[in-house]
This record gives sequence, C-alpha cells and structure tokens, in this order.
Amino acid sequence: KIQEVRFKRSAASVNALMSPKQTKKHCVLRDGAEALLKQAVDEFGISARAYSRILKVGRTIADLADEDQIAVEHIAEAIQYRMPHADVWE
Repeated sequence: KIQEVRFKRSAASVNALMSPKQTKKHCVLRDGAEALLKQAVDEFGISARAYSRILKVGRTIADLADEDQIAVEHIAEAIQYRMPHADVWE
C-alpha cells in the first residue's frame, strides 16, 4: 500500500522501478546508513547499479518496517540479500 500511494501518479509502480530522480527523493538515509553503504562499496567493490539496487531494497525493507527513512539495519539487510556472504556487522 505504501508503494501504491508513493507511485500513484508515476510510471513506476514499485520501488524497484524508481528512476534515479525518484530514488534520490524516496531513499533518504538516516545517520550511519550512508556510511555503511559507502563502506560496502569500498570493501566489496559494489558497482553503481548494485548501489542503486541496494538503496531500493533498503527502501522496501524500511517500508515494511513502516519507517520514513532508511536506517542502518535496512541497508545492512539489503546488502546481505545482495551479497549473502558479506558480514556487514563486523
């Protein structure tokens, strides 16, 4: 329902289909979440495309938690879905 409301007047219908402009608007990161994502980029060599996908999955996880912003735990979970062998909690 959250995504339905978010994309009511948009070509996108779900978070995965967000444009870069929509991603920037809807994927607001809390303190620490951006640092964790940047750390993952450095340590695991995450591409720009993977970065965007992780943001979108993080947005979906935050939606399921009924959160307006994406928190560290949402990004960590999204990274682990993308890279199941990555231990982002070390």
